[in-house]
Amino acid sequence: MARALIPEVKVILIGEYGVGKSSIFRRFATNTFTTDSSKRSTLGLDFYAKPFQENNVKIQLWDTGGMERVASVTSSYYKHSEAALLVFALDNSDSFHALSQHLLEVVTYAETARIFLCGNKCDLQPQVTDQDIEAFCEETSDCIAGYFKTSCKTGEGIEEMFTTIASSLSTHVKSRHDLLHLDESSFQVTQPPEDSSLQDDCLC
Repeated sequence: MARALIPEVKVILIGEYGVGKSSIFRRFATNTFTTDSSKRSTLGLDFYAKPFQENNVKIQLWDTGGMERVASVTSSYYKHSEAALLVFALDNSDSFHALSQHLLEVVTYAETARIFLCGNKCDLQPQVTDQDIEAFCEETSDCIAGYFKTSCKTGEGIEEMFTTIASSLSTHVKSRHDLLHLDESSFQVTQPPEDSSLQDDCLC
């Protein structure tokens, strides 16, 4: 019996340089953490696919690989994205204030993507208050599908975040699949039966 394929969905990491996007990517892919001093400087896109069997979906996570340091992230990075994870660092208020611009880019280049917000580095002294975050979420409630706090250093919140995103995307993908595969007979127009009496009375 053929094994059913698990739907694969593209999720992109978006945010300022230094907020921990690559650390989130590393936690997702290998469940490890590397300090700033031992990180290798890399440029170029990275992606890793990971199945979430309980949600019957596979997340393909994309990271910019530091590309935003030398150039703008191109529209091709956003193409075919099912979701975007907007990341800011809780200990860096500038990265939080830059979210509006990143949100605009996602809405522009990935119109149908579900957008999630991630406050990373929750193990450090915060510069961004819960009130600031709540206000931003209220202002963007039509766009933001969920908010998470994480620490790549300790691993706090990472697994729960991606499990929640997988569950949300699984429901979204299933709804879209059902819509695309509706029985064609649902749209067939049934012709009324011919009235034989009309044919018999015809004077033509």
